[in-house]
Order: sequence, then C-alpha cells, then structure tokens
Amino acid sequence: MVLNNIEKLIEKYHNAETSLHEEAQLKSYFNGDNVAPHLEHYKPMFQYFSLSQKEQYTKDVPLNTKKTKLYQWISVAAVAVLMIGFFIPNWNNEPKTLADYSPEEQKLYLETKQVLSLISANLNEGMLGLSALDLAGDNLNVGLEKANYITVFGNTTNKLLKN
Repeated sequence: MVLNNIEKLIEKYHNAETSLHEEAQLKSYFNGDNVAPHLEHYKPMFQYFSLSQKEQYTKDVPLNTKKTKLYQWISVAAVAVLMIGFFIPNWNNEPKTLADYSPEEQKLYLETKQVLSLISANLNEGMLGLSALDLAGDNLNVGLEKANYITVFGNTTNKLLKN
C-alpha cells in the first residue's frame, strides 16, 4: 500500500500537483533505506534536494554604505530649475499685448506670422496633392487585384488543357 502511495505521489510530483506535506513524505521515503528497486533512480534527486536545503552561504557580502551626494544634489538642482521656470514667467501676471513690444519686435512678429501662414497654405496644398496620390494608389491596387484574376484564370486554363 505504501508503494502504491509513493508511486502516486511521484506521478503527482512530475505533474507539479503535490503539496509541501506530500513532498516531505517523498523526501523522507527516499532518504530512508528501504526504497523499492524500481524507484532507486529517484533516490539521488531527493537526497540532493535534502542536502541543498541545508546549504548556507557563508561569505560576507560587502555593503557599500558610501552614497555619493552628487545624484541627490543634481535632483535638488533640477527641481529648483523647474520651479524657477514655472514661477518666473508668471511673476508678472499681466498679459502682454503686441503694443507692449518695440516697433522692431512688432515688425518681426508680423513678418513671422505672415511667413508661417504662407508655409501653412503651401503645406495644405501639398496635402491635397497627397490625397490625390492616395486615390490613385487605391485605384492601382484595385487594378492589381483584377490582374491577379487573369493569372488565376490562366493557371486554371492550363490545368484544364493539360488534363
């Protein structure tokens, strides 16, 4: 009866279905002296598990307690720069208008605005050209699909004529 129980436990062990209690039963059985001859090949495995459980790492692990303060100071400096960046532009809460700038700055602003609107218009025209190319590409794909029907028809015709 004990042998049948051990064989069932071994099968459960191979299927990874054993509990810790069942694995302890297997270890105690295979560490004993009266192991069935057809189960002898499991004995070294379970003895190894028992021995490896008792092993301990004896070397000292050096702990590096010196921490460089450089990374801490860099993070503090980064937070300080971000805070300054957020608060200085909002220091004076009055919104500026175009009249608050000098005439040269106003002229540069208007020229830049005009150039950006020209670029935007040209990009929009280019996008219209791309949509036409996209439509042509779709038509080309439809034509290629229909051309594939011709090759299928040709292959079928060749099969019929050969037979």
